[in-house]
Amino acid sequence: MKKKLYKSDDRVLAGVLGGIANYINIDPTIIRVAFVIIGLFLGFGVPAVIFYIVAAMIIPDMPNFEAREDVTPRD
Repeated sequence: MKKKLYKSDDRVLAGVLGGIANYINIDPTIIRVAFVIIGLFLGFGVPAVIFYIVAAMIIPDMPNFEAREDVTPRD
């Protein structure tokens, strides 16, 4: 099955960085700290914010299978 990138339910702002961390199977805190270091300390603050806003608009929310009626859960 092909992996898909979704925004995380474990959100701080919009769930983008948590979703990226879930996609590459690492702790979301590592991605969040790396994003802050790259954004603030390396001088990429404005592009990092623009990336985050665009990603928050493009990346879909994680599907909630319990709320969907057309999907039967597996046991």
